[in-house]
Amino acid sequence: MAAAPSSTTTASTPGSVSSVVSPEANRVIWLLLVAAFVAILNETTMGVAIPHLIGDLGITAVAAQWLTTAFMLTMAVVIPITGFLLQRFTTRVVFATAMSLFSTGTLIALLAPGFEVLLVARVVQASGTAIMMPLLMTTLMTVVPAHARGRMMGRVSIVMSLAPAIGPTLSGFLLDTLSWRSIFGVVLPIALVSLGIGVRWIHNLGETRRAPLDVASVVLSAFGFGGLVFGLSQIGGAGHGGGDAAAAGGPTMALVIALSVGVLGLAAFVWRQLRLQRIDSALLDLRVFRSRNFSLSVAQLAVMSMAFFGTITLLPLYMQNVLGLSALESGLIVLPGSLAMGIAGPFIGRIYDRWGTRVLLVPGAVIVTGILWTFTTLSEFTPVWFLLALQTVLSLGLAMSFTPLFTASLASLEPRFYSYGSAIVSTLQQVAGAAGIALLITVMAGTAAAAGDPESVAAGAAGARAAFLVAAIIASPLIVGALLIRKPADSPAGVPAGH
Repeated sequence: MAAAPSSTTTASTPGSVSSVVSPEANRVIWLLLVAAFVAILNETTMGVAIPHLIGDLGITAVAAQWLTTAFMLTMAVVIPITGFLLQRFTTRVVFATAMSLFSTGTLIALLAPGFEVLLVARVVQASGTAIMMPLLMTTLMTVVPAHARGRMMGRVSIVMSLAPAIGPTLSGFLLDTLSWRSIFGVVLPIALVSLGIGVRWIHNLGETRRAPLDVASVVLSAFGFGGLVFGLSQIGGAGHGGGDAAAAGGPTMALVIALSVGVLGLAAFVWRQLRLQRIDSALLDLRVFRSRNFSLSVAQLAVMSMAFFGTITLLPLYMQNVLGLSALESGLIVLPGSLAMGIAGPFIGRIYDRWGTRVLLVPGAVIVTGILWTFTTLSEFTPVWFLLALQTVLSLGLAMSFTPLFTASLASLEPRFYSYGSAIVSTLQQVAGAAGIALLITVMAGTAAAAGDPESVAAGAAGARAAFLVAAIIASPLIVGALLIRKPADSPAGVPAGH
């Protein structure tokens, strides 16, 4: 396989993304962006709907929590397999499979007569969703020249920022005016149209090979990543009132078992991949970590995701429980920052293509860390406008970080490893996000309980400050990491990028 183009080829290449990517490839990428947007939009609507589902379906809060836990669990199990799928099957087949699964799950959810069927629908949805982002990232890296990847990755950042912003706000509006079924009723037509257009217009990009499927690796992956995400989500659910762990003063036996199975399963999975990759038969080839730049980038991305997902989960709880805002009002406060993040994405991509990583990553890390430290001063008297301003600036700092990290990490790999790199990036995001949510929610609940009446506004504010302090501490090393990551195209000719 040919190495990525060197900086001598790419640095001076002018033109827009459309001028350097064939019309056919550009069309495929836009279809994948729409499909990913719909999938992420669906994923972010369920959190707001949980209280309504508890009443409408007559289920407990613990049972309702499974609608999000099962989704995360399925994602964690399926994403590691996408490296094999993208090696073995064509772009059209993988896209059609992913969107068919997602559309089928959405239809089942729309017609679900009760909780059990709705839970099955969420699992089917997640199976399709898990494939979309690795497919998008791998396709982008395959067809877009190195000098234009930042600009194209900026489009991906629009999807990743707008969908989570619109999701809760749209969900809150639909739940206030219609019913929880309307959420799936809005998503289904878009998914079906995307599926129909994709099957008609998507042609195969890149090359496939007869990659073997190691069943033992699939099983170990399910126990490893699934166990970790399930255990971490249970910690977060317990701290949020979804279980008894927080009240009991420690983790439940089920939680300990899940995390233990996850750690042991992951260790066995890694051991098996190291053996199988010697004969190019690994389910998830770990040779990608031989690239120093890839390893540093995904470590930075994991820490960023841990702080990010924990914070965006914590902020609505603070706004509703401490400031007394409604779910819809909380969503509207987050919306401007997410819109700014999406609008800035393409410009940030251009900056990356022209000047590399440090000009973005260093100020981005400083902004994110600084805002998180400012969050540690929040109280029950914090003005809403101040919170809105902080959230908007935080979103811009995140935009300056995510686009160069995604691009630099995958661009550090040989083309034959793109699919594995995409799968690893998506998997680490899921696990790090679950860990961040679990940690911050648990700290918030524990601190609020220790402050006296956990239901009081003052105790809730104290819990939020403690959780944001943890997030700020976690994020602080990002500033150092930002100095170590570089744009792979800047490597001297003949030197593998990222080594």
